[in-house]
Amino acid sequence: MLEKDEYFMRRAISLAQKGIDSNSGGPFGAVVVKDGEIIGEGCNQVTSTNDPTAHAEVVAIRNACQKLGSFQLDNCILYTSCEPCPMCLGAIYWARPLRVFYAATREDAAQIGFDDQFIYEEIEKNFEHRQMKLVNLMRDEGLAVFENWENKSDKKEY
Repeated sequence: MLEKDEYFMRRAISLAQKGIDSNSGGPFGAVVVKDGEIIGEGCNQVTSTNDPTAHAEVVAIRNACQKLGSFQLDNCILYTSCEPCPMCLGAIYWARPLRVFYAATREDAAQIGFDDQFIYEEIEKNFEHRQMKLVNLMRDEGLAVFENWENKSDKKEY
């Protein structure tokens, strides 16, 4: 690991502490870096914004993408104070940074009450065995919109 990686990780960790100190949410922070410059950062804001998706990584990704004017984090690196949860990991994959560095592990997070293991286990199950019931409804109408997208000549691919 390089000195610059440690610098950016320290910033992510300090944002996690800032989130605790400001009561904005849980103890998580993240920064997005491009060409050696922080272009987006955030701490967990779930409880302060009443937004269950306002995890540090998602907040940092949103900030960085807004600054870049892009929905992808091309040639960016994400530093996060903790191994990303399943939701954040999905957002990270969609944003497509080059790599992710994390400090604490998901097992460390579970030790203080942030245990996402049940989500990992739920994802592995067939729909009919999941705790939350997912019901397929009005598929034909939904597929018609997909067909419209497929035939749209001026769409912006992603």
